[in-house]
Amino acid sequence: MDTYTIGELADRSGFSASALRFYEGIGLVTPTARTDAGYRIYDERALARLAFIARAKQLGCSLDEIGDLVTIWDSDRCGPVQRRFHDLITSKLADAGRQISELSSLSAELHHAAAQLQGEPVDGPCSDGCACLADAAPATRGPVAMGMKGDGPPIACTLTPGDLPDRLADWHAVLARAGRRTLGPDGMLRVELADDVGLDELTRLVVAEQGCCAFFAFAITVDGRGVGLEVRAPDGATDLVTSLFGQPA
Repeated sequence: MDTYTIGELADRSGFSASALRFYEGIGLVTPTARTDAGYRIYDERALARLAFIARAKQLGCSLDEIGDLVTIWDSDRCGPVQRRFHDLITSKLADAGRQISELSSLSAELHHAAAQLQGEPVDGPCSDGCACLADAAPATRGPVAMGMKGDGPPIACTLTPGDLPDRLADWHAVLARAGRRTLGPDGMLRVELADDVGLDELTRLVVAEQGCCAFFAFAITVDGRGVGLEVRAPDGATDLVTSLFGQPA
């Protein structure tokens, strides 16, 4: 079995030597042995463990969560690891959905306040009748309003916060193995999908998304490039497009 010094392990794993020492201190990784001079020696299992740790970090797991996962990983049985990993990630997905909903609501309030503050100020000191003290909350708090763009549909999502995590999970399942994302000159984002994507399921999801976010325009293409999903949105919704469907290459 190949062995590595801490410098070699750092080069192969992508973690710095200082991070490896820190991980050793908290029990995430352990040297196989030490040389007579006291230098750490690591084996292939340590490299595999670090690859697993890197994946968990990439998906937002905390060090405590990673420690829990690594303990299960040491049993050399994938099933329990995958089930625990799945529980953690679905919980984080729900948290992300709630955060998106909260940020969307805040964005709606900011848009509303900005529109009010664009008006003419009152003649005199700030008072109850001026925009500085007016209620910045949109008239309705059900659907998430995010402003308007020209004469088109409002940049708004009518999906309730309770339904948002499930919708995000549906999109995650479709986009998890998506390939390259490219941005066209007209602002259209094209996502290259896996060959085995279910077109019926994709169509159902696209129709559902367009139903709650009418400012989106979708096209599903099947050509020499493979299966692609094309998404267009007004300028005011470009951040929503990339946050949901990914950044272009």
